[in-house]
Amino acid sequence: MDTIFAQASAPGRAGIAVIRISGPQAFGITHKISGKRPIGRDSVLRTLRGADGEVIDQALVLSFPEPNSFTGEDVVELHLHGSIAVVRAMLSLLSDFPDTRMADAGEFTRRALENEKLDLAQVEGLADLIEAETEAQRKQAVRVLSGHLGARVEYWRKDLIRAAALLEATIDFADEEVPLDVTPEVDALLQKVSAELKAEISGTHVAERVRSGFEIAIIGAPNAGKSTLLNALAGRDAAITSEIAGTTRDVIEVRMDLGGLPVTLLDTAGLRDSEDQIESIGVERAIARAKSADLRVFLASSGETLMIAPTPEDIVLRPKADLTGDMGDGISGKTGLGVSELIDRIRSTLSERSSTIGLATHERHRVALEEAVSCLSEVDAILSLGPDSYDLAAEEFRFAIRALETLVGRIDVENLLDEIFTSFCVGK
Repeated sequence: MDTIFAQASAPGRAGIAVIRISGPQAFGITHKISGKRPIGRDSVLRTLRGADGEVIDQALVLSFPEPNSFTGEDVVELHLHGSIAVVRAMLSLLSDFPDTRMADAGEFTRRALENEKLDLAQVEGLADLIEAETEAQRKQAVRVLSGHLGARVEYWRKDLIRAAALLEATIDFADEEVPLDVTPEVDALLQKVSAELKAEISGTHVAERVRSGFEIAIIGAPNAGKSTLLNALAGRDAAITSEIAGTTRDVIEVRMDLGGLPVTLLDTAGLRDSEDQIESIGVERAIARAKSADLRVFLASSGETLMIAPTPEDIVLRPKADLTGDMGDGISGKTGLGVSELIDRIRSTLSERSSTIGLATHERHRVALEEAVSCLSEVDAILSLGPDSYDLAAEEFRFAIRALETLVGRIDVENLLDEIFTSFCVGK
């Protein structure tokens, strides 16, 4: 296998630049450029020289012998001065060694997967951690990266293997000393795992939203102050405001951190029937985005009926409280009246929903879990047919196990790997 290298820190001028080397020649290369071969887990200050003996830089050299490294291979990190010229010279030097090349995007992490240092769910957790912008996203990514989902999958897998083994023992060793009726234990394991998988699936929507962001739509009639409220929440002039009704024609999105949760605010077109073709398209888009939003904030005067009816979980407020004097559920984006209270309500609502968050954070995870549940439902139906159908039930158990194994990357995921690792930077 080639020895790979890449800059692991951000490109450009900085105090420190990190170059990572991984593979069978990592320690040998370090010996040649620093004059000393790394021994065990080591961190020393070394003078690094080129092939002609010229000093390139003085750097901190960290060594991680296999298998106790991120990739599971011999790994060396060079902590150089963050000069663009120094980094360029070092990368050029490393490329001159035989069987050594620049790493592809995500290749260090891919080698960690191949060497069983991480499972596929942990790889996705690492990608999410790199992309995390809010505290909730960071915490969720760390949970997945720590291997919690993989541990749960292994727990479910063992129970399903036990259930399948009981059925197969009845089939293959009918004349041996095996339990005459394994149905009670098999059924108990079946119901237990099914219930836990369904509970995990129920939390995937919230988990996906924490990763990608909750959508909050601001809904109301034309000139109800929606854009002004959006600007007040965002703390900047993200949307054009005007006294002219119908100013907002398209959906305006503003992404922000709200109490540690990622939120995308949607300013939508005013809801009304219009003969203006462009405004009508804007209204249609507003209705579509409002229906798919996680939470909706309605700006509606008392007795006003809009084209969308609020649900019990939505927030309904009286707009332009600075003009109407409505201090109950009133709000004014212009003066800030009620804005802090609205933020608290949104934060409270989303935090309550996030309390049901699951470990499965991607659509791929949810699909694998749903496939496993579907197989277990088939098992439940087949078991009711009696012992003559135990072979079919055992096969459905195996299908469920395979579905869970794809979740952590044990089987049938080669077609996913390229797509997943392209989201990584080169040094990771």
